[in-house]
Amino acid sequence: MKVLLVLFLVVGLVLWMLATGKQPEPFVPGSESAARVQPGPLPVVKVERDYVDTSRSASANGDYPGADERRLETTLWYPNDRQSAPYPLLVYSHGFSSSRQEGESLAAYLASHGYIVIAPTFPLTHMRAPGGPRVQDVLNQPGDVTFLIDELLAAAADPDSALYQQVDPERIGALGLSLGGLTSTLAAFHPEFRDPRITAALSIAGPTFVFTDAFYRHHPLPFLMLAGDIDAIVPWEDNAQPVPEQVPGGELVTLRGASHAGFADPAAMMRWLSNPDAVGCWIVQRSMGDSQEEPWYDLIGPPEMGINYSAESALCTMDPLPEAMNPLRQQMLTRVIVGSFFDREFSRSAATREAADRYLREVLADEVLEASYVRAAD
Repeated sequence: MKVLLVLFLVVGLVLWMLATGKQPEPFVPGSESAARVQPGPLPVVKVERDYVDTSRSASANGDYPGADERRLETTLWYPNDRQSAPYPLLVYSHGFSSSRQEGESLAAYLASHGYIVIAPTFPLTHMRAPGGPRVQDVLNQPGDVTFLIDELLAAAADPDSALYQQVDPERIGALGLSLGGLTSTLAAFHPEFRDPRITAALSIAGPTFVFTDAFYRHHPLPFLMLAGDIDAIVPWEDNAQPVPEQVPGGELVTLRGASHAGFADPAAMMRWLSNPDAVGCWIVQRSMGDSQEEPWYDLIGPPEMGINYSAESALCTMDPLPEAMNPLRQQMLTRVIVGSFFDREFSRSAATREAADRYLREVLADEVLEASYVRAAD
C-alpha cells in the first residue's frame, strides 16, 4: 500500500507540474494579441479516420518491402456549426520523425475560429515509419495532400457525409512544421507537385535552402514563413531569412529566442530544458542516420526549376545551444500568427481581412517584443 501511495503521489506531482509549472508569460491584458490567442466561438468536432490512396504506392524502405497503396491515418477537426458553412480547408503536414499529433493544439484553435483542418501521419516520414523514417519520401507527400483535398471535397458533395456542404473549394490552404513546411511549400509552388487549389501556404520553420528564386515564380501565391532565430535544426539564416527576397510577396515572421522543436506540442513537456532543440537534434540525427549523406536534391527537379544541387544543410551544427523561449509561449505566438495569416487570406469579411493584415504588419511587433515582421518589396 505504501508503494502504491508513493507512486500515486509522484504521478500526481508530475501531472500538477505539467498543468501549472513554468507557465508562459501571458500577452498584455487588453491587447489585440491577448484577444487573438483566445479560442474561437465555434464548438469543434474531432474525428480520427484512415484514408487509403490505392492509386499510389509506398516505396520500399530498409527492411520494409513497400506497399501498393499509401495509407494515411488522419485527424480531422471541424466546426460543429452548419450555419456558418462552408469553411476554408487547411491541410497540416507534420515534421520529420514526428506525427500529426504535433499540431493538435494549433488545429483545434483554427477549427474553433472557423476552419476545417485535416492532419495526416505520412506513411514513411513519421516517427514509427516501417523501415525507419525516410526524409526523401517528402517528395511523395504533396501527392498525399492532393489526395486528402480530393477526399474532403468529395465528402462535402456527399449528402450522407457529416461534411456535406461544409468545405469551401475556393478557400484551401496548406501549412506544416519543419519537413511538413517543406511539404506545404512543394504543394504550393512546385510546377509538377503543386495543387492549384491551394491558394495560400504557411511554413513553420520549413527548409528552403535548396530553392533558388526561380522556384517560387512558377505559381506565385501568398506565403508566410514563421521561424525562430535560434533554430538549430532548420537554421534561420539559410532557410527563413531569404524568404522576403526570394518569394514574390513573401512574408517572414521571426520569433527571437524560438527553437525549432518548440513549435511542436510535445515540446510543452520540455519547457524545463534550456533548449528543446537538444532533444530535437538527437531525434532527427538518430532517425536520419546515413541518409544525411545521400544526395537527393536532383529528385526534386532540375536546376532550371529552381533547385540548387550544391546546397548544404547546416543541420544541428549550432554549438552551444542558446537558451530558448518557453515552448508554451512560442506556441501561443504561433496560434495568433497562423490564425491571422489565414484570416487575412480567407475571411469573408473585409474588415476581418484588413484587421488581420494590420496585426501581422504593425501590431504584432509592437505588442510582442520577440516578434519581427518583414515583407518582400512590392
